[in-house]
Amino acid sequence: MKENVLKIKSYSFAIRIVKLSQYLQQTKKEFVLSKQILRSGTAVGVLIREAEYGQSKADFAHKLSIALKEANETEYWICILNDTGYIDKNEFESILPDCKELLKMLIASIKTVKQWAMNNEQ
Repeated sequence: MKENVLKIKSYSFAIRIVKLSQYLQQTKKEFVLSKQILRSGTAVGVLIREAEYGQSKADFAHKLSIALKEANETEYWICILNDTGYIDKNEFESILPDCKELLKMLIASIKTVKQWAMNNEQ
């Protein structure tokens, strides 16, 4: 059975987000932004897992679209944390590419599913 790279990468990303949130709360005593990034950053993987058992291709694409929105929001929070000094340049440059990679993978997956659906409607 083929490995689901999107599922694996989103899970690894969620682990990094949990650790980032813990760091922000324990070290920086920051509780609002840390909860925001924890919610959106872990939601990406959850929605990808939900999509696996979508009731239809449309449901699958819809759940991936919501995951895309959550990944985009997470990118926003990462930038806010960087620009406000809660994370340093190294931390920012370490986690941002992972988020951008998930965004690209989600966009490609959604396009593929929609293209498949269009081709099979005819």
